[in-house]
Amino acid sequence: MDYQTVLARVVDDVIAPDAAAVDRYGAYPRAQLDALGQAGILGLASSPDVGGSGHGLDAAAYVVEELARHCASTAMVVMMHFSGTAVLEAQGPRDVREAIGAGRHLTTLAFSEAGSRSHFWAPLGTATQQNGAVRLDAQKSWVTAAGEADSYVWSSRPIAATGPMTLWLVPSDKPGLRVPAPFDGLGLRGNASSPVMAEGVEVPASAMLGADGAGLEIALTVVLPWFLVLNAAASVGLMRSVTDEATAHLARTELVHLDQTLAQQPLSRAGLGRMRVTTDQAGALLSDALEALAAGREDAQLRVLEVKAAAGEAAIDVTDLAMQVCGGAAFRKELGIERRFRDARAARVMAPTTDALNDFIGRALCGLPLLDEVPA
Repeated sequence: MDYQTVLARVVDDVIAPDAAAVDRYGAYPRAQLDALGQAGILGLASSPDVGGSGHGLDAAAYVVEELARHCASTAMVVMMHFSGTAVLEAQGPRDVREAIGAGRHLTTLAFSEAGSRSHFWAPLGTATQQNGAVRLDAQKSWVTAAGEADSYVWSSRPIAATGPMTLWLVPSDKPGLRVPAPFDGLGLRGNASSPVMAEGVEVPASAMLGADGAGLEIALTVVLPWFLVLNAAASVGLMRSVTDEATAHLARTELVHLDQTLAQQPLSRAGLGRMRVTTDQAGALLSDALEALAAGREDAQLRVLEVKAAAGEAAIDVTDLAMQVCGGAAFRKELGIERRFRDARAARVMAPTTDALNDFIGRALCGLPLLDEVPA
């Protein structure tokens, strides 16, 4: 059975029915992720030689978009898992890769820190050699599935090498790791995006992913394309769902005194039309970014930088329009529009932020490096 059919069954049976409750109670979607693991979706991007499905970024984008249509919190956790898996497939140990391929292991990224905030490329957390092991200390500011994932793809300053960053595979149950407070946010309320403190966390030297000091190169060449494209896919999924909700609302809601539906009102239809155009534009850019990466086109880097910025801002515009098109009904939770309205706003401030991406795009157009030299 193909992964799309399997995913549709999990969405219908497990994810869609509980999406509103995940949001209302800020509940981590554990049952949903367990179902995705058992169905083989969490191992979608793992190599067949470790039990995975061997699919690429295009399939991962399809999964995240479909999840985001129903539960953006679940989509965000899976998005981070796929982004971490991309690193582990290239640099990680076989036993962890096999566990991911079997759907028994959830990983996530732990990059952003309290001291450098959305500048993920400048970690302040340290890694020091100690008693034949490596000690990690850091104040991570936002980690999706904090305390829930099985492992973190963790960034720190290098032990000894030049360069701004080294990456590590850190089991989430390591002594010294602490989640100081649960997540209680505006949107994506079930994604457990909380700070994680590391105080004297010991890992073996073999936990290093890649070479000491090579973490930024891995982050930019491996993590960033997956993260940006999948983030855009989540935004497109949100837009498609809210456009469908608005369309259905206009079709079924009557103005009894006029013996007409809202769909027969020109202003309502015009707003809905704008929503669909903006959604399709973002979807087309996402498709083109995937095609550019697959073909190795010269503009692939530019498309990857553009796609999260464009789709994230488009999702804000579309969900805002949905609130206007559907009027007071959109403010009620049962319609599902106000939930998507809140969820859509996360992409703008998720590192790299829209402002940072626009700067990166300008740098790329001017032939400049994406980042100024980061102090080692």
